[in-house]
Amino acid sequence: MSADLSPRQLEEEGKASYARADYSSAAKAFAEAAAAYSAQDEPLMAAEMKNNQSVALLQNRQASAALEAVIGSEAVFAAAGDNRRQGMALANRAAALEALRRRDEALAVYQTSAEILEKAGEADLCAEVLRALAGLQARGGKMTEAVISMQSGLMGIEKPTLKQRILKKLLFLRLWR
Repeated sequence: MSADLSPRQLEEEGKASYARADYSSAAKAFAEAAAAYSAQDEPLMAAEMKNNQSVALLQNRQASAALEAVIGSEAVFAAAGDNRRQGMALANRAAALEALRRRDEALAVYQTSAEILEKAGEADLCAEVLRALAGLQARGGKMTEAVISMQSGLMGIEKPTLKQRILKKLLFLRLWR
């Protein structure tokens, strides 16, 4: 990366590195983009780049650094009234907490993320978060809660695929057995 690049160019470099599965370079580029956007007084873009950095760090198995990168970004989005990105930031935070085996914290943050995404009308993103929540609940032995979370996520999808429709029916049957 170079100091001569604009924040947008750094962002694009991060995306290109991520697409090549070069997560270390992606995280570095996103961190530089975040700093550059901050310097230009663009807090929303800086927070978005911190989220991108967090995802790249998680892919690179650096959960502590991923958590550090994402902390606080949800507050930036909340202050701007951007519920979609606030919910996504919380989901990224929950994923980092999950990777750190901080299960109870991750469960609570995933739940908050799902609620915010639902409020924002982001059914597909909410469904993804609920699927992650259900997986964490299932691994913790909370099968009924996992089934309910998964079913809630599937109910929010407007046009479910055939696989999702079948899963909905199976989950419904499992819940009422």
